[in-house]
Amino acid sequence: MEQPADPRARRLFGGSARALGDLAASPFRADRDRIVGSPFFTRLGGVTQVVSPGGSGLLVHNRLTHSLKVAQVARAIAERLTADDRYRDLLAALGGCDPDVVEAAALAHDLGHPPFGHLGERVLDRLARQRLGLPDGFEGNAQSYRIVTSTEIGGAATIGLDLTAAVRAAMLKYPWTRLDHPDPHPRHLDPPPRGAAAPADDPASGSAKFGAYRTELDDLRQAREPFVGRIADWQQTVEASVMDTADDVAYAIHDVEDFHRVGVLQQGAVAAELTAWQKEHGHYRSVTDAALASTARRPGAAIERLRRQLHRKDGWIADDEAFAAAVEHVRREVVEGLLALPFDGSIEAEQYVARFSARWTTRFVDAIQVVREPSVRSGHVQLAAPQWHEVQVLKFVHHRFVLARPDLALHQRGQARLLGTLVEALWEWLLDPEEESRLPRRLHDLVELAEAELHPRTADRSARARGRAIVDFVALLTDSQAVAMLDSLSGRSGALWTDAFVL
Repeated sequence: MEQPADPRARRLFGGSARALGDLAASPFRADRDRIVGSPFFTRLGGVTQVVSPGGSGLLVHNRLTHSLKVAQVARAIAERLTADDRYRDLLAALGGCDPDVVEAAALAHDLGHPPFGHLGERVLDRLARQRLGLPDGFEGNAQSYRIVTSTEIGGAATIGLDLTAAVRAAMLKYPWTRLDHPDPHPRHLDPPPRGAAAPADDPASGSAKFGAYRTELDDLRQAREPFVGRIADWQQTVEASVMDTADDVAYAIHDVEDFHRVGVLQQGAVAAELTAWQKEHGHYRSVTDAALASTARRPGAAIERLRRQLHRKDGWIADDEAFAAAVEHVRREVVEGLLALPFDGSIEAEQYVARFSARWTTRFVDAIQVVREPSVRSGHVQLAAPQWHEVQVLKFVHHRFVLARPDLALHQRGQARLLGTLVEALWEWLLDPEEESRLPRRLHDLVELAEAELHPRTADRSARARGRAIVDFVALLTDSQAVAMLDSLSGRSGALWTDAFVL
């Protein structure tokens, strides 16, 4: 296959993967078609975004619909920036901003997210490191990168998606490994890039967020090669920055929309929090952190903690006037607007939610700018300060009034226990010598792939290969497949055949 002139369009495997999109004029559009046509993308329709659609009782976003909307926002941002004469030379100097690249990366960015949303990600990381002995653990972004770059098993056909360098680079929100690439590692910067810092309770574990496992490091280097000298080795490409910003925008808007539909967001509770802070923000600013923590349930205290957190983490952009204006704008739009009437499923209610979402999306897309020398905590593409603060306040509403709910915690603790039990059951199955020929075929293949990736002299090579294969296998399940597989392994299912095995 003849290589394109643009080095960003180089593929990983030389074009061995085939898809309908290969007929497209742009190699980046071909990438988009490969992603959308893959079973990894289809699977996202059965993976939780925040809460399981089955548990909510109503239609909420899943990982598939979220990815589609991120792609829509990302393309709108890219098209706006490339049409703006102010940014033409700067975008070219930084490595380019192709709307097709941005859209493809947005569609692919969540391919590796496991069952049960971010909860599943945290649980699998803990199990991978503490139970299965994998130093890299598990990370959803790194798993997405692993899916699109996995090469071959014993010389067999490619199982990755054979994407171009530009799209793979644009998927890298966090273009570093957990522990040692690049050198010096970005977690040692002061301040570190967003996501690069180690968890406060486990500083030796490496970055909390990272874009690739050690096994995909060569692929990461190849994808980033066209950008060497244009951006810092820990910095996102422009296209990755667009995708990351679009992800933040979609998350902030659509999660508020979801939980209004479900009836979880109550006007009174949100109004009490925001208006109490507006009335007493002068008092709150004089309260010590310790005193604020002791009055955590008092209306207004939580959003004051958000204000202080923004100053501690993002002093490069945090501004009290912009924060106060954002609180007021969210109060008007969400409390007095979206939440003023309960969602009743009527056409009028649906149209109101659609207008809310469209209005906020347009507001954020229009506020995007490109900067030559961003803060370490930001990419080259960023929201203007007023809208950046509005995103933080919208996300606060979701965290405070949804994620902190005891009923959601009860649901998620059950899901965490399910994943732990499933990983243990698969480990025992892999260790049973009499069952080797009856393992799920995909699990067997993943063990072979993991063994091929490890150096022959790696300590506990077989154990590590089995551990990585189990993590890869579980991460490819939908929510319902994870439940069905554990039911079968526990003897609770009366069904002989289940799609949990057809992977």
